[in-house]
Amino acid sequence: MKEQPIGIFDSGVGGLTVAHAVKQILPGESLVYFGDTAHLPYGDKSADSIKSYSRRITEFLLEHNSKVVLVACNTASSSAFDTLRKEFNGKTILIDVIDPVVDYLSTRNFHKIGVIGTKRTISSGTYEKKLKEKSPVTNVVSLATPLLVPMIEEGFIFDDISNAIIRTYLSEKSLTGIEALILGCTHYPIIKNQISKFFNFNVEVVDSARIVATALRETLEKNNLLNEKSKVSDQFFVSDYTPYFEKIAKMFFEGNINLKRADIWS
Repeated sequence: MKEQPIGIFDSGVGGLTVAHAVKQILPGESLVYFGDTAHLPYGDKSADSIKSYSRRITEFLLEHNSKVVLVACNTASSSAFDTLRKEFNGKTILIDVIDPVVDYLSTRNFHKIGVIGTKRTISSGTYEKKLKEKSPVTNVVSLATPLLVPMIEEGFIFDDISNAIIRTYLSEKSLTGIEALILGCTHYPIIKNQISKFFNFNVEVVDSARIVATALRETLEKNNLLNEKSKVSDQFFVSDYTPYFEKIAKMFFEGNINLKRADIWS
């Protein structure tokens, strides 16, 4: 099983930030990535729909012999992870993108933490609930930022449009005085520098990608699943082809990628 790939899924390009971090920390591992571009954004979908999508994608990744499945989507992690863990218990190891971040922040002694994410992630209250359990004295404020995912998926980054949207959201009074800001969506690290710049680099902007990749490595080591051989073969699937996905994937993975469309909903 050591040589079997790591399965990763997200609604679109956001999970590529996590996949990239995984390749940096675990260069000997092969990946099978699934971007559910046919249904993005997940943030405005019902919890039942997200559970249904996540269940089928997990099955797809297991059909491709994934030794572990990383839910590289905050919305799916907050709405579907518990369901996946029950349904696939004993069939695979599942990792989400929320718990490793909460564990990391619980050691940092921040007084006020902000969270931005999709409507579904924020309305679930998952970050706030889990952070309060770990650090009861920490003040956690959450803000839904639903325009950021479609903005990123449409390629509006590092321009006046994206700067205006980011500035409008982050000017929200509730975020005043935060010491850290959780990027509660794996799309958001793509605009991390713009977000940091808004706060004059005085706020720790918490990108889950590297934290989650480190947690993944620890999980593989614990379960004796770390691949120690150098033969690597990555596969990238999307449920609906978009030129922007391929562009971002090539940017992260430096060159041609093995991208295929997989209609798993038929």
